[in-house]
Amino acid sequence: MMIDEQSDSNAAIVIGAGLGGLAAAMRLGAKGYAVTVLDRLDKPGGRGSSVTQDGHRFDLGPTIITVPQVYEALWAACGRDFHKDIDLRPMDPFYEVRWQDGSTFTARQDTDAMLAEVARLSPRDVKGYKRFLKDSEACYKVGFEGMVAKPMHRLWETIKVLPLFALLRADRSILGLAKARVKDPRLRMALSFHPLFIGGDPRHVTSMYALVAYLEKEFGVHYAMGGVQAIAQAMVGVIRSQGGQVRQGAEVDEILIKDGVARGVRLTDGQEIAADLVVSNADAGHTYQRLMRNAPRKRWTNQKLKSRRWSMGLFVWYFGTKGTAKMWPDVGHHTITNAPRYEGLLKDIFIKGKLADDMSLYIHRPSKTDPSVAPVGDDTFYVLSPVPHLGFDDPVDWAKEAEIYKAKVMAEVEKTIPGFAEHISTEMVLTPEDFRDRYLSPNGSGFSIEPRILQSAWFRPHNISEEAKGLFLVGAGTHPGAGVPGVISSAEVLAKLVPDAPVVPELKVAAE
Repeated sequence: MMIDEQSDSNAAIVIGAGLGGLAAAMRLGAKGYAVTVLDRLDKPGGRGSSVTQDGHRFDLGPTIITVPQVYEALWAACGRDFHKDIDLRPMDPFYEVRWQDGSTFTARQDTDAMLAEVARLSPRDVKGYKRFLKDSEACYKVGFEGMVAKPMHRLWETIKVLPLFALLRADRSILGLAKARVKDPRLRMALSFHPLFIGGDPRHVTSMYALVAYLEKEFGVHYAMGGVQAIAQAMVGVIRSQGGQVRQGAEVDEILIKDGVARGVRLTDGQEIAADLVVSNADAGHTYQRLMRNAPRKRWTNQKLKSRRWSMGLFVWYFGTKGTAKMWPDVGHHTITNAPRYEGLLKDIFIKGKLADDMSLYIHRPSKTDPSVAPVGDDTFYVLSPVPHLGFDDPVDWAKEAEIYKAKVMAEVEKTIPGFAEHISTEMVLTPEDFRDRYLSPNGSGFSIEPRILQSAWFRPHNISEEAKGLFLVGAGTHPGAGVPGVISSAEVLAKLVPDAPVVPELKVAAE
């Protein structure tokens, strides 16, 4: 049992209705807690929420579902069937990668199809790609099966996997591994870019993230009809069926700490809510810097948090187009376009904090799969560009740069979707400043603390806080890290740390 003393109260508070917070509430509800989820936004999902504008649904954050078994396990823990609540569609192909020279790489689940793609681009690299697949499976067994859903708040849990990490050369970056296996620079990019989807610089993130290639190959890439927002809404339904509450428009201003123990929260309107179990799905940096600003902290001081390397920011342009559903048949659900530079652009984003003129883009066209995202005959898109976060000495002034940068993005998208701008009927933009203000994300980072090897496992903010008893953390900023499978798995870790809810006195009497 990780809580020193059991209270007679079974009340639990979850701060934030992001996917990690909702998963935490489901897990706690299954353990008998009376859960109240408090969230400042107008709908659940956090970064996985959506905005509907002029008939177009813009899914604001994650767009794909990998490792469906983590959702199946979450629903099963609550006595439910995930697939009865969510219509999950497999993607084939997963995505297409495009380069400036006109070459492409189509990622699929079938191994022979992938080998054919490698052979088409660079025949000499087929053997190296096969080695990379073996690397990815080994990394999956150690890094995913062995660590993701296990508590890592004790240093020994990290120390005991170090021999395996050394054997797998986890000190090498994912880009370093790709370079060791294949020669073609396009393939090196295609095998190493995945950490960008969880906020990591492929030049520095551990090669353990090769496990993503195995996850895709083994379990596929999926899309949830209705978007990730549909998953969030289904999670709310489960929580309420357990007797829990989800309150939108309720912002927590402070976690109340007394004698080193979490006792509840105070909202921005002054209301105080008591509970002996508090789970924060707010960013770990915001949790410690803001929500615990009046409590003494031993490890996660403001200076300690400031010294961390944070994930990059995101510039995301959402737009709808009129009458285009049958146009651009070669542009699928997921397309990735590459700048002429790969490593140089990464250095500008993660190290220099420079907003470069060139860019690599992720183009999301969900209307290819899901007609509910747009009016009949129309399309819904979003285009995402990795950019520097706001924590550099001379941060990007997005009030001045947003429209200028959007014009540059437009010119780049034109190469893939010719003439699209003439059909735009509605649009909106999110910059790192919006991530800071909407999601209370330190430095406007898209994915909290960057997942470098010395910022992972024990080195990351723990799921069980060392700063206050009865306080727990879930979500991207804690173990196991960012990405939807990671934040869902953080709630599984939570369930292993928190005992079943105590039987309150009233229930004891009723039972007698």
